Amino acid sequence: MAANVSWSTLGKATELRQRIFFTIGLLIVYRIGTYIPVPGIDGNELRAFMDQAAAGLGGVLNMFTGGAISRMGIFALGIMPYISASIIVQLLAAMYPPLIQLKKEGEQGRMKINQYTRYGTVFLATVQAYGLAVSLEAGGLVTDPGWFFRAATVITLVGGTMFLMWLGEQITARGVGNGISLIIFVGIIAEIPAALAQFFESGRSGALSPAVIIGVSLMLLATLVFVVFMERALRKIHIQYPRRQVGMKVYDGGSSHLPIKVNPAGVIPAIFASSLLLLPTTVSTFSGQNAGPVMSTILAYFGPGQPLYLIFFSAMIIFFTYFYTANVSFKTEDVAENLKNQNGFIPGIRPGRKTEEYLDYVVSRILVVGSGYLALVCMIPEMVRTELAITAYFGGTSILIIVSVGMDTVQQIQSHLLAHQYEGLIEKSQLRGKRRGKTGKGTSRR
Repeated sequence: MAANVSWSTLGKATELRQRIFFTIGLLIVYRIGTYIPVPGIDGNELRAFMDQAAAGLGGVLNMFTGGAISRMGIFALGIMPYISASIIVQLLAAMYPPLIQLKKEGEQGRMKINQYTRYGTVFLATVQAYGLAVSLEAGGLVTDPGWFFRAATVITLVGGTMFLMWLGEQITARGVGNGISLIIFVGIIAEIPAALAQFFESGRSGALSPAVIIGVSLMLLATLVFVVFMERALRKIHIQYPRRQVGMKVYDGGSSHLPIKVNPAGVIPAIFASSLLLLPTTVSTFSGQNAGPVMSTILAYFGPGQPLYLIFFSAMIIFFTYFYTANVSFKTEDVAENLKNQNGFIPGIRPGRKTEEYLDYVVSRILVVGSGYLALVCMIPEMVRTELAITAYFGGTSILIIVSVGMDTVQQIQSHLLAHQYEGLIEKSQLRGKRRGKTGKGTSRR
């Protein structure tokens, strides 16, 4: 597609330019909000605590909130409560009959499910905000603990999460790219320069040897190249269209292909899995030594680099890759129905139910590779990162998010540019047709 797009048309594509500026403007608003602190936080104590927790789960929390949790900004919960609510609602929509019926009602059903997701976001954000407020008090990070601080923290953090959810929806509807993914993407990108400076400072001070610095850099580069290759990998299924007659004309049948990505779910499974891991441990991280026995056990077994953490993370990535592909990104039932309506068919496969079964078979085999690739990319850098106690921004999840979201956004921009070029060509052909028609009339009069 990129070969057919002229980037010089960006200046002429007014609507696309407005969408890009709109997206950038809202993302700037998000970044400003990460620096507005929640009232009542002891800044010095919080900074010292986050310096100690940066190599552990605190660093992962900081990555997904764009640095807001290290400053305890109004967006400290980030967009994670919304993602967690989306997971729960989508799981219920695949198993709970009333929600299954809502999914079949088209646009109205989708709007109702989105409304339930928002209600779930408010509930989860409220629970997390209250737990975080109590944990901050237990950790001695508050200047004036009490119910007033708890109420102010809950209202501020829940309001910040709901505002972020609204920002993400506005970017998706009126901007470029997926708003929720872009919010996480920008949060990671904005903190990477500081993470790189900290990494190279560790090498300069002798905490990390030059061989480790070079090895980690090569590993990051190799992971980046591997992710780009796998995200562009396709399985093409041949599609045949029969001859058709329109009026007195008979058109020859054509052939095309149905592209299926090796990873149809994109970065969503990694974000979902990370969200589930962060949900029960956000509170225990800030409780510090005052965490209860249950929370201490959770941190001991599900901390970064622990065997149970790696197993659970991998299992959740594989599960959500299959689940999200089957229910959202590539619904074989809809694809088979669309092919049948367009009189297209796969050679040797009957249209309808047989086509759906064949697509299920192909997609399930592709996802063995796709889900394994996602788990591998997230696990290997994570183990190396934990072993060397370096920043979470060098983990596989952050690389996957940066590459996947960046490629998807650029692809959407290219699609807009390509559509604008086609519109320009159609307008030119219409103008030429009018001119030829006028010339033809003048000639006939002579």
